[in-house]
Amino acid sequence: MPERAQRAGNRLMDRPEYKSKQRPLTGPQDMTVFEAVSQMSDKNYGSVIVVDEAQKVIGVVTERDIMNKLVAKNLDASKTALSDIMTRNPRLARETDDMVDWLRIMSNERFRRLPVVDDDDRIKAVFTQGDFVSYTWPDLMYQMKSIATATVTKNWPLFLIGGGVAAYSVLMVIVMSVVM
Repeated sequence: MPERAQRAGNRLMDRPEYKSKQRPLTGPQDMTVFEAVSQMSDKNYGSVIVVDEAQKVIGVVTERDIMNKLVAKNLDASKTALSDIMTRNPRLARETDDMVDWLRIMSNERFRRLPVVDDDDRIKAVFTQGDFVSYTWPDLMYQMKSIATATVTKNWPLFLIGGGVAAYSVLMVIVMSVVM
């Protein structure tokens, strides 16, 4: 679990994406993959969260799991249970966890969906890599602008000389083409 101190505004639950997210698709471990895929298709979801009788998260089944663990092995979706292909004991985030910590963990451990649970391990939301992109994009743009500004400001005399040489060269090409 992330160790960074939870700061208000940087917590998963403080993100606009969290408040507006639709309820995640859930199913019991004995649900067939066919039933799950039908619901995933109807709701346009990329995963189903597998829960136990107490509605606690015990696994995740993603489109990739279905492709690699069912289709590639030529299993029958109407006879295969979610428990047969689910990723067991997935990483679970708490609503109060730090967004940046989970961004780093998901990137390093190469998973794309992060179930977010309450204090009783009951599913509240699923964050995807796309949610993290929307979080980091404004900061990335600000950093790029700052780097560009610093580079131009620091090297302004070189930009002036280079620009002058480029303008002179273009002007000379034009003049030479008119004269000849």
